[in-house]
Amino acid sequence: MQQKVLVTGGAGFIGSTLIDHLINDNYQITVIDNFDPFYSRTTKEKNMDNFKSNDLVQFINCSIENNDDLVEKLKPTNFDTIVHLAAKAGVRPSIADPVGYQNVNVRGTQNLLEIARKWGVKKFVFASSSSVYGVNENIPWSEDDHVLQPISPYASTKLSGEFLGHVYKHLYGIQFLALRFFTVYGPRQRPDLAIHKFARALLAGKPITMYGDGQSFRDYTYVEDIVDGIRRAMAYDESAYEIINLGNNKTISLKQLIETLELVFGKKAIIEQGPEQPGDVKITYADISKAMRLLGYRPSTEIKEGISKFKEWLVNNNAE
Repeated sequence: MQQKVLVTGGAGFIGSTLIDHLINDNYQITVIDNFDPFYSRTTKEKNMDNFKSNDLVQFINCSIENNDDLVEKLKPTNFDTIVHLAAKAGVRPSIADPVGYQNVNVRGTQNLLEIARKWGVKKFVFASSSSVYGVNENIPWSEDDHVLQPISPYASTKLSGEFLGHVYKHLYGIQFLALRFFTVYGPRQRPDLAIHKFARALLAGKPITMYGDGQSFRDYTYVEDIVDGIRRAMAYDESAYEIINLGNNKTISLKQLIETLELVFGKKAIIEQGPEQPGDVKITYADISKAMRLLGYRPSTEIKEGISKFKEWLVNNNAE
């Protein structure tokens, strides 16, 4: 039987990559996106080139925070799964607009869970974030560590989404899987993120701003590995509520990242020193043993290979 799935944030980086895969497996897909001006609508339109005219895909332009508009445009549908990727993104911007982030990320998630409850959707896959771990020094970060200390409004909204999912699992029997993504990169990556910004600066011969001493560490995870994890979560049916890390289980410093970019792009970076940024953590590092055990998740893309694929996309697509 053909599976029906609702994907929010489907014009974005991860969402559009996921939809490309779902089309290949003949899913019937409803896509929601509101083209949030956080970055160029033109870029998001390009992200959808592979599927915007496909008969398997219905696209709806609306915001998840406006419940009346959301329900009116969707209309009751017997979705098998909701994959909720839409959110106001970014740690630093959330500090400037905490109320806006609360409205979209928390109220929007609540609206979608209500749709799931009222329309009998049995599975809800939620894009959470490694940022919920905050300043946790117990690395690599494990889902079993319940002492979470988020340090940005964005992180707090993702933690709120996880809690809301537990409520709806408990009261209404909706299976809820929260996937904590760790620094996703690759083709179509958002232009505000480090790898994309640095790559453009390298190509243009412009300076790269390195915040701090270059000894912050990140667990960079290639987008195709993340999408594989999402697909595996969509197929998982062994338990009703899980929080699962999706990372690469490797961490590299900011200095090492810049060196890798220099190697792949064949250009020497011009580095300008900047202060450490509020809301940033010193390290992210995923324990992925749970994802491996429950989902069979096995990330396979090394950072140099992933950045090489990103470079190919960037050069060939002239993305904005």
